[in-house]
Amino acid sequence: MDLTGLENFLTGLSSWIWGPWILIPLLLGTGLYLTIRLGGLQFLRLGAALRLGLFTRKDAGADGDISQFQALTTALAATVGTGNIVGVATAIGIGGPGALFWMWVTGLLGMASKYSEAFLGVRFRKTDDAGEKSGGPQYYLERGIPNGFGKFLALFFAIAAVIACFGIGNMTQGNSIATNMENSFNVPTWVSGVALTIFALLVLVGGIKSIGRVTAGLVPIMIIFYVLGALYILIANIGGVPAAFAQIFTDAFTGTSAVGGFAGSAIIIAVQFGVARGIFSNESGMGSAAIAAAAAKTSHPVRQGLVSMTQTFIDTIIVVTCTGLVIITTGVWNMTDPETGEQISAALMTGEAFSHGLPGDWGHYIVTIGLVMFAGSTILGWSYYGERNIERLLGRRAVMPFRVVFSLVVFVGCTVQLGVVWAFSDVMNGLMAIPNLIGLLILSGLIARETKKYLDNDPKLRASTDEVNAFMAGDKDFEAWKTQAIPVVDERK
Repeated sequence: MDLTGLENFLTGLSSWIWGPWILIPLLLGTGLYLTIRLGGLQFLRLGAALRLGLFTRKDAGADGDISQFQALTTALAATVGTGNIVGVATAIGIGGPGALFWMWVTGLLGMASKYSEAFLGVRFRKTDDAGEKSGGPQYYLERGIPNGFGKFLALFFAIAAVIACFGIGNMTQGNSIATNMENSFNVPTWVSGVALTIFALLVLVGGIKSIGRVTAGLVPIMIIFYVLGALYILIANIGGVPAAFAQIFTDAFTGTSAVGGFAGSAIIIAVQFGVARGIFSNESGMGSAAIAAAAAKTSHPVRQGLVSMTQTFIDTIIVVTCTGLVIITTGVWNMTDPETGEQISAALMTGEAFSHGLPGDWGHYIVTIGLVMFAGSTILGWSYYGERNIERLLGRRAVMPFRVVFSLVVFVGCTVQLGVVWAFSDVMNGLMAIPNLIGLLILSGLIARETKKYLDNDPKLRASTDEVNAFMAGDKDFEAWKTQAIPVVDERK
């Protein structure tokens, strides 16, 4: 089979996995179920979670490798990437402005999924041979679900995650950086490849503590830089913002195709691309963020779960919304190329929107620099996801070779065409999400029970580590977590 045939096959397989019969109902259904089971926790506790993650930032005296803020920024580094620029444009370009509404729905419901998987990541984490915390679906699916089914789900996830990390977390990000640097600043792709490879090596060989320090400094800067540029455009076009919101809500339920009027299947297309690109952007339900959460210094799994939940809010409700509104208010979402008469590509749409909204070449440069920072930080975050799954499959001895190989593969991504890799990455991302979502549903009783017990004692998340230890003393679930014991089957029901 030639590469074109393989790419077409993978694209078809990806459309099926991410279509209306598998992941869309599973993602939305799981998020809705967990939202109900947890009593709308993402709405009631968001303010306290943002304060804990962004301002308090750490639980003094708690066990772990990095602060709660560093765990949050590591997860944000992995998720705030090309999905926030190209992914949003793809959703709106194909599904129309209504796709943004479904991205919001996915984000809001996904916050319950993100909380749950991060909670489980900390709840079932273990200490590896190097003394570092290791957790995520590759562990909590096996440790939380009895018999061989849990182990099967865990191994399935780990294999899919290792393969996916080289695609969506490595080569595609490097390719986006190199292509944009060449187009904007005439930097040869091989130069970008060498620079990115050296950068990755210098950071990744230091492990999660090095990654955490870099992302804690880089992520806030890149998000603020990008959002301020978007807000300038929205303020300049403030008269068009109400109309943009009206079009988003209207098209979400009536279905307007991106170029050329009404289409009978446009509602389904808006939902499909809104959900698929929403998950591509914030990764809620995929289980990846739980891997970063497991490394956090936290006095209770609920606390880090809530901090991690804010990642989806920041990614989708803030960054994605800014991108989407800029695309819609500037009218670029249905703009056609004057030479070909075809809609401009998603890869160019966000840059074109910023160029229309900002004076001179500022818009073009902001998108390029933003994409470089977004994609560069994604490489760091996904490297950690990959190494924790390699550690699960092959042991600690395989971690350092993985870091080196992962860094070298960045150069490959910068210098070759990646149509097949993009399609394959979409497939593997979907295959990561399926076992994780099944696990979240099975373990929802444990999640709800332990969440309630904690929040009954500390609803505003202001307790110190000593206070948490005091009011949770004697609780068998808390003691099981502290000792890394696996709870018995009856306690999970």
